Amino acid sequence: MFDQASRLRELAAAYRNQAAGRAPRRFEAIAVTSGKGGVGKTNLAVNLAQVLVKDGHEVLLMDVDLGLANANILLGTVPPYHLGHFLRGEVDILQVIHRTDTGLKLIAGGSGLVELGSLTAAQLRPILRSLERLEGEAEYLILDTGAGVGDAVLEFALAADQVLVVTTPEPTAMADAYTMIKALVARDPGARIRLVVNQAERPEDAQRAAERIVTTARNFLGVEVVHLGTVPRDPHVWQSVRRRVPYVLGYPASPAARAVEAMASRLVGAQVPAPSAPGSFFGRLASLFGRRSSSL
Repeated sequence: MFDQASRLRELAAAYRNQAAGRAPRRFEAIAVTSGKGGVGKTNLAVNLAQVLVKDGHEVLLMDVDLGLANANILLGTVPPYHLGHFLRGEVDILQVIHRTDTGLKLIAGGSGLVELGSLTAAQLRPILRSLERLEGEAEYLILDTGAGVGDAVLEFALAADQVLVVTTPEPTAMADAYTMIKALVARDPGARIRLVVNQAERPEDAQRAAERIVTTARNFLGVEVVHLGTVPRDPHVWQSVRRRVPYVLGYPASPAARAVEAMASRLVGAQVPAPSAPGSFFGRLASLFGRRSSSL
């Protein structure tokens, strides 16, 4: 384990040195979500965040999966604190930030997250105001949300600058991805939605799946969903999960790693317009949670 951690630190340091001196970008929040579980959402969020670190960016990965917070397991790290400690008032939010051996900043999920989704606006407001202090901690905030169209999932996603909806080419996963897109658009027609097809056996399978979802969203919802990219089914992904190492570090030449690197380049290169709701990410999130609470 010591040799593996040392090797990961060397890899991450080498990657960061490739992009030394790059001008900092503004804080940008990217939510990674899915219509159903089991499509590789968390693994994609972890590896996307790690690629951005590799490219020299300060990245904060925040695990807000209210049902199954496990990003730290895929990273092979055990943070001393998680969001539950902060929500219970045991530690300051900045103490929850855990810098991994690979340079990624992580805020792990944990016990207490389920209660977050049921708090009233009055209870939630001071928590989210405190979370606003995180805005200066990174150029990118990657949010690993829960799966499905629950209120908390939608609110975290809609507060972000971009939403990545992850699916596989399997019919039920595609149907659930479309349901997620429909729910997002119903609440915010201006949401910037990107589609990622994961675990594709063949490129043509992924292309058909993406075209079907994009075309259906255009024809029935009147929105343009951008197909950001495809991650092929790759045995290196499962090997990395067993090793608890992001595959973009453990297997950087693998097809899956190259696919995520290409997606990260497209995300960084995209000109993202200002959010439809002004203010910080956590300010927008407070507004969305508050709107739900006031309608109850």
